[in-house]
Parts: sequence; C-alpha cells; structure tokens
Amino acid sequence: MESIKTFIQDYLVRLSLPKLKITDIIEIFLLAFLIYNVIKWVKTTRAWSLMKGLVILFAFWVIAYIFNFNVIIWIFVNTINVGIIALIIVFQPEFRKALEQLGQKSIVSPLFYLSDTKEKPERFSDETLNELVRATFELAKTKTGALMVIEQEVSLGEFERTGISLDAVLSSQLLINIFEHNTPLHDGAITIRGNRITAATCYLPLSDNMRLSKDLGTRHRAAVGISEVTDSFTIIVSEETGKVSIAKGGQLIRSVDGDYLRAKLLEIQKKAPGEVKKIKLWRGKRKDEKGNN
Repeated sequence: MESIKTFIQDYLVRLSLPKLKITDIIEIFLLAFLIYNVIKWVKTTRAWSLMKGLVILFAFWVIAYIFNFNVIIWIFVNTINVGIIALIIVFQPEFRKALEQLGQKSIVSPLFYLSDTKEKPERFSDETLNELVRATFELAKTKTGALMVIEQEVSLGEFERTGISLDAVLSSQLLINIFEHNTPLHDGAITIRGNRITAATCYLPLSDNMRLSKDLGTRHRAAVGISEVTDSFTIIVSEETGKVSIAKGGQLIRSVDGDYLRAKLLEIQKKAPGEVKKIKLWRGKRKDEKGNN
C-alpha cells in the first residue's frame, strides 16, 4: 500500500504545473507575439518556400537518424554552419526589409520619444495639397498614368538620385505636364518634399508581396514597394482605368475619390488640430480585393 501511495504521489508531482511568476507569463506572451509575427512575415516573402524546404530536409535527417545512416548524418552536421551563413546571404533583402518594417512600427516609436514642446511645421501648405488633388484627378480623367511619392520622416534621397533632379515649386500644371505621354520625364516616379517636386523619372523598388492582386501592374507594385521600405505616401493614377490609388505602410487602397485622398493628405500634412476640418471618408478597395487597376 505504501508503495502505491508513493507511486501516486510521484506521478501527481510530475503532472503538477510548474510555479509561474509574472515575468514568466510576460515572457510567454512576448515569445508568442514574436513567433506569430515572424511566421506572418515569412508567409508573405520568398522565405516561405525556404521554410518548406527546411521541413523536408529536417524530415530527411530524422529518417537518417532513425536508420543510423552515419554518412548522411555526418554531412548534415558538418554543413549546418555553412548553410546558415548561406541563408543569411541569399535572403539578405528579406532580412533588411523586416528590420526596416520593425523600425517603422508605431509600437517602437514611444520608446525613442523625446519630449519636445516645439511643434513641427506642417509638411506642406494647403495650396500644395489642393494642387496635388487637382492634378491627380485631371490626370485620372485623361487616363494618364502617374506615380507621386511624398516624403515624410524617412528621406527619399537614394531614390531621387536614380532620377532627374528638378527642385521646382509644385503646381497642378507642372504635374500634368510631367506625366504627359511622350515627354522626357513622364516615365517613372516623381518625389515630393514639402512644397517642391525634387526629382522625376525615379526608379522605385518593386514589392514582392504575394498577397497583392495579380492584375496590378508595375506602377502599383512600385508604389507598394517604396511604402514598404520608407514611411512615404504615394499616389497612383492607373493608365488603363484612370482610377486613383494610394499606398502607405505596405498597404494599397484602390479606387479612392477626391474627398478620401484629401483627408489622407490632411493626415500627413501635420496641420494643427484646430485647423483640420472633418471630412466624410469613402473607403476604397483594400489591396486584397479584386478590381481593375
């Protein structure tokens, strides 16, 4: 009887939950959040195919271990270090993009916030905002393709250097003239800083987001691509349909109207709260919805 009691006690001790501290619970949540976001990020990049390949290799290694295939096990053990370095080199763009996106997350910004009583000046004037909206929908009426990137906190200098420097005051007439067909500056994107057009015919990085609709052309993929690596705000006019889209933070919103575009521009303008008028927003199509570009 005593041996049975001892066995039951030992068995219940093994089944008992370990003592958890507050720090342990916080650590579990942090790890769960990190693992979830890593998996979510991997699924939208080329690394997802890599993960499938690694699972197959791991299964092959387990089989080799079970059947004691010594040569295969030796090859696995001696190539794992080289393999990790090779993976870092091959997927360097994906790792860089992940770190850039991490730095742009709003959850990180409060950690580096320094109190500053001085209010920053507005990013661009009301006149520039009106000229942008006017030019965008004038271009949309004639189905003239356009790609306009508005700089925010992250500099667009490296992308400006791929184009032709302008440094001209922004106006609707100038924007329409730049994107007119068969003109020297119509191809590529323009960059905007404050109230000035800084460069034209700029090359932008294309997004490799697999969730983007397959009917999107290069112009829309470039808009999403630049929004993934910077905090810029991009306006796109489709050459095929004349519809207006916007891209920010890796998100593409399609088929927006004038009120919606104006409201989004007011958000990034950084105008004093009392000066901003409330505008009824019309929600455009999200990037994962089907529709013509």
